Amino acid sequence: MKLIEPSYQIEQALPYREMLAITEKFTRVCYKSENKIAKWSAEKLIRSCIKRGHESILEHCVISVRIICDRGVSHEMVRHRLASYSQESQRYCAYRDEVEFIKPHWFGNKSATFKHEFLDAIQYAECAYDALLREGIGLSPQDARSVLPNATKTEIVTTANLREWRHIFALRCAKAAHPEIRRIMIPMRAEFANRWPVFFEDLLGEE
Repeated sequence: MKLIEPSYQIEQALPYREMLAITEKFTRVCYKSENKIAKWSAEKLIRSCIKRGHESILEHCVISVRIICDRGVSHEMVRHRLASYSQESQRYCAYRDEVEFIKPHWFGNKSATFKHEFLDAIQYAECAYDALLREGIGLSPQDARSVLPNATKTEIVTTANLREWRHIFALRCAKAAHPEIRRIMIPMRAEFANRWPVFFEDLLGEE
C-alpha cells in the first residue's frame, strides 16, 4: 500500500503565440477583418470577445493534461462531455505488488482516529484484491477490481479545447466543488493563466 499526492502534468499544447495567431485568424473570419491583423492585435481582440461572451472562437486550440487522482475525481472529469479521455484501466492493469491510493485532502487535519480508519480500510481492500489475484481463485484484474475503493489512484489524460477548459475550471474550482478536485484544478488554472494569459486570466480568483 502506498499513499501519494494528486498531481497533474501538461502534456501537449501549442505555444502561447501560436494559440493567439490561430484564434485571431479564425475570429477575424467572423468580422471579415483579416486586414487588421498586426503584431500585437490578437490579445486585444480575444480579450474583447471573451468579455462579450463570444467564446466559440476558443474552440480551435486544445490542451492535453495528464491528471493523477483518485477514481472519484476521474468520475467527475469524464462528465465533461466536450473532451477526450484516455484512462488507466483497472480491467487490464494488475496491481500485484502494491496498490497506490491518493492521500485524501483532509488527511493532515483530522484526528488519528480518522486516519487509522482510512488506512485500515484501504489496507483491507489491498489485501482482498491481492488475495483474489494470487490465491488460485483465478479472478482476472477486471473482476478483482470490485474491491478497490474510490481512493485508488488512477491516471487520466484529458484533451479539451480552450473553451471547455474554461468551463471545467468554472465548475471544478468553485467553492461548491469537491475539495479533491479543487486541489488539482485551482493550481492548474493558475498555470494555464500564467502560460496562456488572455484565455484564462479573467477566471482567477473566481472561487
